Amino acid sequence: MRNALSKAEIESQIAGRFGDAFKIHERHVAETLSAGIAEMDALTGGGIPRGAITEVFGPRSSGRTSLIYALLAYATAHDEICALVDTSDVFAPTAAVEAGIDFERLLWIRCAANLEHAFKATDLLLHAGGFGVVILDIGDVAGNEARRIISSWWYRFRRTVEDRPTALVVISEEACTRSCAALTLELHGTAEWSRNLLNFNSINVNRCRPLAPTFHESQFRAQAVS
Repeated sequence: MRNALSKAEIESQIAGRFGDAFKIHERHVAETLSAGIAEMDALTGGGIPRGAITEVFGPRSSGRTSLIYALLAYATAHDEICALVDTSDVFAPTAAVEAGIDFERLLWIRCAANLEHAFKATDLLLHAGGFGVVILDIGDVAGNEARRIISSWWYRFRRTVEDRPTALVVISEEACTRSCAALTLELHGTAEWSRNLLNFNSINVNRCRPLAPTFHESQFRAQAVS
């Protein structure tokens, strides 16, 4: 009995559910995709850039999960086919549904903490060309391990998404994409408690790349993700 499927078989199974995922469409699309958070869109000049890498990094409880859910909820509600590469199997479907994510337009790939599998899956999805958003979540990978990821992966991803309507979002604990990200955001969160229950996170966002002469920081509150 085989332990793995071939690339062709994987593509066939994905295409069976997302028929358009492996077709590069000629339709006109905006250069950016809303992050689903008004303050983030204002800070970034319209949202997450397509055809480029966006890196979002910050420590645990900094708001990374809230951003993932907001972005996927907005994108799936606006007819985008999305993919989430969940390196450490931390994605919570129940909370995702409550956040408004449409699972009919989301491909969720669990990698059981196998970093190599996560990167190979991301590579396959980017070459497919039909996804509006691909999120690579390595936020639970230790920062020192993430920094050891070879640069050729990031350059390969950057070349692959160029001139395509796909936004690649990398979620990490520490910055690790080197110079390959067109947009880099640093998150810091402050918990807001009520009667020993976590209700909201107050999230501060700092735009590290590209730098703007004036407006480079914003703040918003997000419902705590259980």
